[in-house]
Amino acid sequence: MKDDKNISKFKANDQNIIENTELNIWEALIPIFALVAMLAYNIYVFRDDALNGSNQFILLLGAAVAAIVGFKNRVSYKRMLDEVAENVKSTTGALLILLMVGALAGTWLISGIIPTMIYYGLQILNPTIFLAACVIICSIISIATGSSWTTSATVGIALVGIGETLGISVGMTAGAVLSGAYFGDKMSPLSDTTNLAPAMAGGELFSHIKYMSLTTIPTIVITLIAFIVIGLNIDTSGTPQIDDKLQAISSAFNISPWLFIIPIIVIFMIIKKTPPLIALLTGSLLGGVTAIIFQPNIVTSIAGADSLNFQSAYKGVMNALTVDTSVQTSSKELNDLFTAGGMSGMLGTIWLIVCAMVFGGVMDAIGALSRITKSLLKMATTTFGLFASTVASCLALNLTASDQYLALVVPGKMFKRAYEDRGLAPENLSRTLEDSGTVTSVLIPWNTCGAYHSKVLFGYAGATAYIPYAFFSILSPFMTLLFAALSIKIKQLSKAK
Repeated sequence: MKDDKNISKFKANDQNIIENTELNIWEALIPIFALVAMLAYNIYVFRDDALNGSNQFILLLGAAVAAIVGFKNRVSYKRMLDEVAENVKSTTGALLILLMVGALAGTWLISGIIPTMIYYGLQILNPTIFLAACVIICSIISIATGSSWTTSATVGIALVGIGETLGISVGMTAGAVLSGAYFGDKMSPLSDTTNLAPAMAGGELFSHIKYMSLTTIPTIVITLIAFIVIGLNIDTSGTPQIDDKLQAISSAFNISPWLFIIPIIVIFMIIKKTPPLIALLTGSLLGGVTAIIFQPNIVTSIAGADSLNFQSAYKGVMNALTVDTSVQTSSKELNDLFTAGGMSGMLGTIWLIVCAMVFGGVMDAIGALSRITKSLLKMATTTFGLFASTVASCLALNLTASDQYLALVVPGKMFKRAYEDRGLAPENLSRTLEDSGTVTSVLIPWNTCGAYHSKVLFGYAGATAYIPYAFFSILSPFMTLLFAALSIKIKQLSKAK
């Protein structure tokens, strides 16, 4: 019998959604149960080092289990491989952005841009309100740029550095940074996910944003209150040593307010809808030029040369762009902070994303993702059940497909008709997709978003210390379910529709 005759496929916003009529729900869940069990044991053995390599292989083993289920249900190897290729292809932009973020971090370090941000930030930000200020600053930047990724890679890196010098844990600071970044990502009309959600639900962008604010604003207010309370009770042991750290920074770098011009240019480019990849490449190159002008001694040292000339300048900047770079100061803490891996430092995260896409691609190819979503839909016998099923579907897809776009596209396509049949406006679906799909992606370490942010803010893939403090992402699904349970602002379809 010919393979794949039980398979049907349709496209939604350039994402393939595959249905397999022969696959039952228990077969669809087998790879997930296997993956969760293997990941649990692997994390137990390797702890925080699990995502430095071993979990990547576990994802491939999970894909192998899914492939066996697919073979049993007459899904061809070629179809699975094609879907894996499509999945990996869909991450091309993200992978290139990761490389550019690595390059940008390197040149912004040796140029003194990040040290300058930390230097002035230490003098402005009071430790008591620091975490709340991180949320507000990142919210503003993310709304302006429409990108949590860009916010994390620019302002977020600097704020994490400031927090470390104040004695605040990286996990807390990163949680505050990501809370603000994802609030802005949700509410910005420039965000791709904010445009994708209403497109899948059949709604309008600005109506979606307005309706989404009903659950998003209370969530960010609670988040701010939580960080203010933490700030009032936190032991900022680093505060007495700030003068020493300021001296260490100013001795190692030529600190100048003029260095803020480069981040402003990058943010301005993104606000003007310049593709993030181009903006980050521009920022990386401008950082290299700035390093030659403002920090010639550091460039010469990195190049291993005795004096600055064209060749040593080229070598120093190129090293910062591509490989491990560090700047030594009189402060041990700052020595750990003032390091960057360049583009090579991002390769581990890229490895993780590719392996996650292999698992997601095979799961999609055998029709497992579609089957799980449909099963959840059958359980929705009430309006609250429909909202809860949507949330569960988004969470499951973030966990299994490892991609926030699939977590919006698949449930959006599958649940759209159900919301219409219950007389619910599309804004209900699009808001729920964002409240449970967009923001929770960062809570999954092997999701593209979780892997990206852990790498950018912690310097290595696998850092999960921010998860308990990512209050905005944790609270958002519960807030949307609370509104549904209490029937607060549940918009109905107009009679004209």
